[in-house]
Amino acid sequence: MTLPPALLDILRHAFAADALSVDEGERLAYAYDNSRRNALPDAVVFPTTHEQVETLVRACREHRVPVVARGRGTNTTGATVPVEGGVVASFERMNRILRIDPDNRLAVVEPGVLNGDLQNALKPHGFFWPPDPTSSPWCSIGGNLACNSAGPRTVKYGSPRENTLGLRAVAGTGEGFRCGTYTSKGSTGYDLTRLLIGSEGTLALITEATLKLAPKPSALRTLRATYRDVGAAARAVARIMAQPVTPCALEFIDDVALKLARDYGGDGVPLAGAMLMIEVDGEPETLPSAVDAVSRAARGDGLEELKVAQTAEETQALWSARKALSPAQRTISPNKINEDVVVPVSHLPELVDGIKQLAAKHDVLIVSFGHAGNGNLHVNLLPRDDAERERAHACLAEVFALVIRLEGTLSGEHGIGLIKREFMPLALEPATLGLMRNVKAAFDPDSILNPGKLLP
Repeated sequence: MTLPPALLDILRHAFAADALSVDEGERLAYAYDNSRRNALPDAVVFPTTHEQVETLVRACREHRVPVVARGRGTNTTGATVPVEGGVVASFERMNRILRIDPDNRLAVVEPGVLNGDLQNALKPHGFFWPPDPTSSPWCSIGGNLACNSAGPRTVKYGSPRENTLGLRAVAGTGEGFRCGTYTSKGSTGYDLTRLLIGSEGTLALITEATLKLAPKPSALRTLRATYRDVGAAARAVARIMAQPVTPCALEFIDDVALKLARDYGGDGVPLAGAMLMIEVDGEPETLPSAVDAVSRAARGDGLEELKVAQTAEETQALWSARKALSPAQRTISPNKINEDVVVPVSHLPELVDGIKQLAAKHDVLIVSFGHAGNGNLHVNLLPRDDAERERAHACLAEVFALVIRLEGTLSGEHGIGLIKREFMPLALEPATLGLMRNVKAAFDPDSILNPGKLLP
């Protein structure tokens, strides 16, 4: 696609010279995300105001040109790849923290604010925003909202949907609107805020978010439990989540992942059938009883060792296996297929066992780890050549079918994007998909917002 001259004139008038680029080198930098898929946009703009976004969307709608919103491109599903060309709107310059309001436990931010920068700004006030993806130093709040990206703390504190009060956005019609409240309670019409979160930029472009803050707990304790096999660890997860004390993180790492991490990170990483990383937070006077309750649940058939960190250094050492995993996987396969399926916690043992069987059936190396307290498992297929890549894709379809049989769904926090779009009919019945298409048509009647994503 080549942009119509009339559209380029409007964009040049709305955006300063350094805020609009049609240079091929710069466009290449916005052609891909962490999925490694790519497609070249026809232009890139860098809005700094809500009004600019309105102008952009109205002009692109008039000329039937796609608009793709982009944060920092850390997503793994191709959600920000401009598959039909058009204009990429990069929100990296719309990065102001507009308001921190401890009295009302909220913060108002622009979409380009980095998650890590927001957390640092909230620390002196004694608060934090619970969503904490592994990519928090680099990912943006807008991207977190677009994909409902969460992280380990979700098990106790919830995802962006549970931690966002309101939004300002621009629909595919070019019309700006606000939704939600500045209050923790509200029952006034349809909940458009939760609808937009996780919609991957297919309904509207978010230009401002009012976030719900949580008080930062004053104490934290880290535990590491190793088990004879993955089944024993998965059963321990179900026991931990069935008792009253909710951990703030409960991470699962299988035997293949542990061996890989040890090869990369050294013998500080234990070898075992599986491992759980558990964190409990709270006030100092209540923490010992909480740790004791979680420890009792972690013990059981198949437990090999349970360690409780007493210092910050020991905590860091216990987390060494988890931190070594991503770089270790890259040494094996640059073509890693990274999925984040989720099932009810009680079905986690069946999911873990089923994935082991599928890995053997298709002769594909699979590393499994993730946020077990939510039943959210990161299933990483690591093909090393063309033959293994072909087997991996066949295996992936069976992984998704297994997840649906176990009453789960296709994604816990990465979203659907381009890569999982074809599998949506597995997870949702035709009537549900039809209603979603009707919602899309109401917000974006000409389908210019992030076309080719999410809905099959």
